[in-house]
Amino acid sequence: MAQKRSSISTLVFLLLPLLFQFYSGKCELQLNYYSQSCPQAEEIIKEQVHTLYYKHGNTAVSWIRNLFHDCIVKSCDASLLLESVNGIESEKKSTRSFGMRNFKYVNTIKAALESACPATVSCADIVALSARDGAVMLGGPRIEMKTGRKDSKQSHLTEVESLIPNHNDSMSSVLSTFQSVGVDAQGTVALLGAHSVGRVHCLNVVNRLYPDVDPSLDPEYAEYLTGRCPNPQPNPVLVEYARNDRETPMVLDNMYYKNLLSHKGLLSIDQELLSDPTTSPYVQIMAADNTYFHDHFARALLILSENNPLTEEDGEVRKDCRFVNRS
Repeated sequence: MAQKRSSISTLVFLLLPLLFQFYSGKCELQLNYYSQSCPQAEEIIKEQVHTLYYKHGNTAVSWIRNLFHDCIVKSCDASLLLESVNGIESEKKSTRSFGMRNFKYVNTIKAALESACPATVSCADIVALSARDGAVMLGGPRIEMKTGRKDSKQSHLTEVESLIPNHNDSMSSVLSTFQSVGVDAQGTVALLGAHSVGRVHCLNVVNRLYPDVDPSLDPEYAEYLTGRCPNPQPNPVLVEYARNDRETPMVLDNMYYKNLLSHKGLLSIDQELLSDPTTSPYVQIMAADNTYFHDHFARALLILSENNPLTEEDGEVRKDCRFVNRS
């Protein structure tokens, strides 16, 4: 009898988190969420991220950008991945999504998961975990992320413009946006350090070059930029890009902040990190200490990745990341 009571107590203890989630209506993310339903899920994502990185190195940058664009718009719910079909207007149509790519490789990761564990792993968790693993491939920190996100059944296109900061927004506006999802000024400075990797289309750079060069730009760096972006009205279809960090362009490191101290910030918002009194002290510290940058990047990315996860009732696990499930 005592053994039976012990078994019942153990069962109740294990069920309590599920009961709390059910009655509170809140989605509680947890470490190793798929340990029973798809124990190899995180390893499959990691393997796919590694394979894609060695075939197409820029995918790692895309994974980080995907998380930012998805999670800062209402929820980490993979709404970013939805295509325009059946009354849905894709968030990819927004000007804020300009230059984003490699969405097709999210489908590659999803296909591998569907083969192993059909209709189990959400696209929202793919967005989060691929960003985590992509950051490592770029020399960034390893982050322990919780899972259990659900996928949105709708797009948030109408809200993208107001929720995703633009490259020429004021620093106060950018700080306010990140604060709204729980990321403080220190974390915001760290997250903008993601500009250390990848490249930016000249369309977002020419405002600092024409009709006159921004006097805050280092002359040598300005010369590089005008060489990369010789047309004051670049064609968005053409491959016209410039790099923020020319020393370690595919390493997620603190060279970004060192460049800012040398007045080699690519975008207006980059250089404003140094001129704004709220953010400038963090630029100084991160430029001096790569570990400090990584620690705060990991902390801020984790906060962003857990923004407002959907409940089972409000979300779903899409079978194809591009479309909501058919009822």
